[in-house]
Amino acid sequence: MATLVLHHQTSPAQDAEALHQAFKGWGSDGKAIIAILGHRNVHQRQEIIKAYEEIYQENLIKRLESEISGDFERAVYRWMLEPADRDAVLMNVAIKNGPKEYNVIAEIASVLSAKELLAVRSAYHDRYKRSLEEDVAAHTTGHLRQLLVGLVSSYRYEGDEINVKLAQTEANILHESIKEKKANYEEVTRILTTRSKTQLVATFNRYRDEHGISISKKLVDQSSDDFVKVSHTVIRGINDHKKYYEKVLRNAIKKFGTDEDGLTRVIVTRAEKDLKDIKEVYYKRNSVHLEDAVSKEISGDYKRFILALLGKQD
Repeated sequence: MATLVLHHQTSPAQDAEALHQAFKGWGSDGKAIIAILGHRNVHQRQEIIKAYEEIYQENLIKRLESEISGDFERAVYRWMLEPADRDAVLMNVAIKNGPKEYNVIAEIASVLSAKELLAVRSAYHDRYKRSLEEDVAAHTTGHLRQLLVGLVSSYRYEGDEINVKLAQTEANILHESIKEKKANYEEVTRILTTRSKTQLVATFNRYRDEHGISISKKLVDQSSDDFVKVSHTVIRGINDHKKYYEKVLRNAIKKFGTDEDGLTRVIVTRAEKDLKDIKEVYYKRNSVHLEDAVSKEISGDYKRFILALLGKQD
C-alpha cells in the first residue's frame, strides 16, 4: 500500500494551526493547503480533522468547502474522507446522476474486496439514513436494477479455488447471451454478482481461449444498452482493475474538455492503494508519464493537488 509521507515531522495540532492560518485573509492559500493535506496519509488526515475541531470548534471539511471551490474543492473534499465514506459519497453522486454514471457504481462494487464493500454499505447507511441497495433500486428498473442491486449487495467468496468445469459452463452461458444480442440477463446477472473474482477470471480466460477474443472486447461490439455497459465495467474491473483504471484515466484526459470527475476519482481513491502500479500501466500503454499528461490538461491549485497525490514534488 502506498503511503504518503510528511515533508517535515509535524503534529496534527501544528497542521491544524497551519491550515487555519492558510484560511485567513482574502482568499485562502491553496499552496499551503496542498503542502499539508497533499502529503498526509489517511490516518494523519483524520487526526488533523480531530485536532482542528478541538482547537477551533469547527468542522475542517466544512471549512475547506467554504474556502476553496471547483475541481480543487471536490478533490480535497473526497481526499479528506475515510475510504469507505468516500466510496459511499461517490456511489450516492453516481446514483443521483443516473445512467451516465452507473459505471461508477459497478466500478466500486466490482473492484473492492467483500469486506471493503461491506464497509461502504455501512458508511452509506450512516451518512444517508438509507441503504445503498434501497437507493440503487429506487433509481433503476428491470434487468439493470437486478444487476446493480446484486453488485452492491454482493459478499463474494475470496478464496483461490477454481472450478474448471464451472468456468467452461459459464463461459458458454456468457457466450450464448452475447451472441444472441438479446442477453440472457438473469444468467449474466447471476454469474457476475455471485461468483468469486478468482472463479470469474477463470471463466473470462476460458471465454478468450474458446473464442479468440476477450469477453470485454466482444461486449463492446454489441449494441451498448445500459445493462451491457455496466456488465462491461464489471468484467474489466474484476479481470484487471489496474488496466481498467488506466483506461478511465486515458479517457478522462483524451476527452474534449478533461473529465475532471473521472480523473479525480481514480487518483484520490487509488493514491493510497495501487496508484504507482496504475501509473506504470499508463506509461506502458501511452509512452508518456501520467503526471506529464495530466499537467497539460488541468491548471491552478487543482493541478498542484493532483500532482501532489501522483507523487510529483514541487
